[in-house]
Amino acid sequence: MNRNSSVTLQFTCYRDDQVFLSEATIDQLVLAGWTGRNPQAIEQHILELEAIGIPRPTSIPSFYSVSAQLLTITNVIKVDASQSSGEVEIVVLTLPDGLWIGVGSDHTDRALERQDILHSKQVCAKPMASKLWYFGDLTRHWDQLLLRSFLVKDGERHLYQEDSVASLQKPEYLIEAYADAGKSLSIGSALFCGTLPAKQHIVNSVGFEIQLLDPILNRSIEHRYHVTGNSISCESHW
Repeated sequence: MNRNSSVTLQFTCYRDDQVFLSEATIDQLVLAGWTGRNPQAIEQHILELEAIGIPRPTSIPSFYSVSAQLLTITNVIKVDASQSSGEVEIVVLTLPDGLWIGVGSDHTDRALERQDILHSKQVCAKPMASKLWYFGDLTRHWDQLLLRSFLVKDGERHLYQEDSVASLQKPEYLIEAYADAGKSLSIGSALFCGTLPAKQHIVNSVGFEIQLLDPILNRSIEHRYHVTGNSISCESHW
């Protein structure tokens, strides 16, 4: 896989009182893991992954570099695996005019994840919403933002993840940690900032909804997608 490949996507951008369309070319995609601020919460997520055969991380936080072409704003992705699921995450885009915030899903092949975490992430598209907020508009109330996800299973919509972003490390911390690892996020990068523990346990899903909510500015970013593939039949369309 060519990890230096790029993708150009169009976003609706919100900054101060302005709303405008903008194209962003992304040539670096980095997925952060084990980004919780609370050690007990990190341990909870490690245990739920160990329960399905996924080994403990070798470093906290961890970073995985994958092809930027996995990033997509479509509402359908193809995954040739019978066991896969999404997980809601803050997405940071480093663009020429600063940092922008969106919401995405680090969709992952769960069966492959037991053998090779990086490969399990490389084989799945990474859906994200086509709406971005300017990071500078969020800094004063960052910890009051909320992340939420729902899955579709057997034709029914279920709350899957929900918590304040205060449970996760801030983007600045992760960018600095990535630099401390001897790497950097250049202009045109996307960073997935880690996820929340599932409400109960990790579940395979063919329909997934992700949300980032700002209760202070009374707005939200939402995205829904469903999964198709040789080994998956879609149980329910949005």
